[in-house]
Amino acid sequence: MTDFLEYNDREELVSSVAKILAYDLIASIKDRENVMFSVPGGSTPGPIFDKLCEFDLDWRRVSIILNDERWVPESNERSNTKLLRERLLIKKATLATYISMYSDTITPELGIPKLKKRVDPNLPISVLLFGMGADMHTASLFPGGDKLEEALSNNAPTLLPMRAAGAMEARMTLTAQVLNSSRFKHLVIFGEEKRKAFEKAIDLPNSIAPVSAILPGASVHWAA
Repeated sequence: MTDFLEYNDREELVSSVAKILAYDLIASIKDRENVMFSVPGGSTPGPIFDKLCEFDLDWRRVSIILNDERWVPESNERSNTKLLRERLLIKKATLATYISMYSDTITPELGIPKLKKRVDPNLPISVLLFGMGADMHTASLFPGGDKLEEALSNNAPTLLPMRAAGAMEARMTLTAQVLNSSRFKHLVIFGEEKRKAFEKAIDLPNSIAPVSAILPGASVHWAA
């Protein structure tokens, strides 16, 4: 069952979701010594990060990881890590541990062994914030992606490289089973186009609408 929450405006959504994420992290910290918090890149989550980093919680017990990352150096303007360092891993959240999804190898395939050593000991994800493109992709689970079928499989590894026509560079992504096993899941979308895409995705197979693989049990937060 997916819970759809509609807000009066984007400011209200941003404020509410930041509080919800903080409460979910606090609840998770009560149950686990260390919790993993997975977040998206892109422009949508930035305002949420601006508020969330100011919440007073035990950030030392929180490990933050991206849903996916472009295979570019972290100093690159297209790096999602750059966004996190500027807008989430600041203020009180500087105490959190950041788990990078990038390593300095020519291809993402060569980087997987090192990344698995970073990621696997911290699983499962406790709190997941994710987004969705108008094409109904989430993370780097793109319709038509070269490894989409494997990434959607119940037997998928933790991480997979992904290349797709709509992506400018190779990506590294957490797979569907890793994302879907999160204790708390929140999808944030803005605008009528994204709402129509979400409503369409509900009834489509995962291969066409990859986001649908993560929707069961998620809270969907929408504002125009």
